[in-house]
Amino acid sequence: MADVGVRPARRADAGAVADIQVRAWRRGYAELLPADVLERVTSPPALDAWRERWTQAVTTPPSPRHRLLVAVASDLVVGFAAHGPAEDGDLDATADAELLTLLVDPVHAREGHGSRLLAATVDLLREDGFRTLVSWAFEGDEVLRRFLGSAGWAPDGTARDLDMGEPIRQIRLHTDITPDTTPDVTPAQ
Repeated sequence: MADVGVRPARRADAGAVADIQVRAWRRGYAELLPADVLERVTSPPALDAWRERWTQAVTTPPSPRHRLLVAVASDLVVGFAAHGPAEDGDLDATADAELLTLLVDPVHAREGHGSRLLAATVDLLREDGFRTLVSWAFEGDEVLRRFLGSAGWAPDGTARDLDMGEPIRQIRLHTDITPDTTPDVTPAQ
């Protein structure tokens, strides 16, 4: 197996991150978003805009608690995750964080990169003192919902509709990320 891992994104990774985003959206959102919307957000001009936004995420993040991580395999960026303090009005930005996005290049799907990205994200957020992690998912995005569900996430009852020429429903998922403080009790031999 190739060398794999997760590391903080570098400025030079922004192009690969944007490329992965566009490929993953084209593959994963084709059935979820109106075709004209998907075309617009994955077009060549949009790709350029995404590259600039991801460059800014690395070079001038909104806060020190906003991070962009990349999954690598043999020095090739194959996925990414972005997180920061939660911004929803009903959440506490000092205790609640948001997984803003987690995407893996479709060519490298089902190789464990998403799980590594999620674990690294949780580790960093715990270090920053967060206790809960939330993320928004399209209601019909069964792949993401199953992935997060397998890691202990569940809907928290909050939903919203995005206006994309037609309303597209999103639900908010959450999970407790407080470290397990149960003492390890091993019977004496």
